[in-house]
Amino acid sequence: MVQASNLGYPRIGSKRELKHALEQFWSGKRSETELLEQAATLRKQHWQLQQHLGLAHIPSNDFSLYDHVLDTIAMVGAVPKRYSWNGSHVDLRTYLQVQESCCVRDCLISCFT
Repeated sequence: MVQASNLGYPRIGSKRELKHALEQFWSGKRSETELLEQAATLRKQHWQLQQHLGLAHIPSNDFSLYDHVLDTIAMVGAVPKRYSWNGSHVDLRTYLQVQESCCVRDCLISCFT
């Protein structure tokens, strides 16, 4: 019997819901709670769709609010001192502050050197 699987699912949403939620959050039109709720809704929809389509092995931990590299930086605590991170859990404010700085500079490497 052939089993279908995949390595990950596009996180942005079929109607770019994640992109719109992030933009609304950045502009102050959406709270952190609302952004995280939208992210949770998208993850659930993606899992359910993959299950409905018959995937035998549905990937987990493939979602990111912004970027998987940035997620890894937050996970291992590689946040530079200039972001005033206190060394505990990387909160959403710090995560997005690093993201914003890296996007403005247009080069992730320059953010961490």
